[in-house]
Formats: sequence, C-alpha cells, structure tokens
Amino acid sequence: MEQKNILTKVLAIAGTVLVWFPIVAPILLSAIMFVTRGRFLFDYLMPAELFLFALVGSGLLLWATLRAHSRAKFVIWGIGIAVFMLLGGQWLAVVTGLASGETEPVGWIWGVVIASLVTYTLAIILVGTGGALLLKDLFKGKPSTA
Repeated sequence: MEQKNILTKVLAIAGTVLVWFPIVAPILLSAIMFVTRGRFLFDYLMPAELFLFALVGSGLLLWATLRAHSRAKFVIWGIGIAVFMLLGGQWLAVVTGLASGETEPVGWIWGVVIASLVTYTLAIILVGTGGALLLKDLFKGKPSTA
C-alpha cells in the first residue's frame, strides 16, 4: 500500500511541475528581461509553444488522480478544454490565413483566435490547480472527491 502512495505522490509532483512550467516560464522570463534590460516583454504565445510540457504533465496528473481517486474532474475537464481550444484556435488560424500571414491580425477572427489562446491558458491553470489540490490531499492524507 505504501509503495502505491509513493508512486502517486511522485506522479502528482512531477505532473504539477510540468503543467505549471508553461505558465510560469513567460512570467519569469518577462521579469528577468524587465530587471536586466528595463523593458517589459511578455510572450503570450509561450504557454501554447510549451504545450508538450503541459501535455506530459497532464498525463502524469491524470494517472495520479485516478490512482488517488481525488481531483479527477479538475484534471479531466482542464485537459479536454485545453486540447480543444489549442487545436481549434490553430485550425482557425490556418483556415483563415492568420497563421501564414495572408490575413492581417485584426477583426473578430483575430479576437476568436486570441480568445482560444486565453481559454487554453486558463484550462492549463485549471489542471495545475487540480494538481496543487491533489498534492494537498495526498500530503494531508484526506483525499477529496472533487
């Protein structure tokens, strides 16, 4: 029983770190650039560019939540929304010509693509929050059903 608990904790820690990496990296890099160069530069596309970290972390968190029977809704809904919004936004950008530069980044289509990126980022934050809550449950020893 203790061996299962240790594996679940390792999966939850690794998954949570990997999921939060695409969110924390652009913030940290922006702060470093601001301190060193005096200019605020923020790459809002970085969470989408680092999707593989979020995907691997989400998989680890999903495995951990299924083992712990805790916080699965956060992770499952977050993964589903994140994948749908990222792929849907990319598909729309390619179909409309925004991805290739044929279409100027203005208007409602540009707004929809940006909204899909924002929703994707919020979904990754949801998964990361589920991971943090799972860690809290695992280390307190009281799993929740949420």
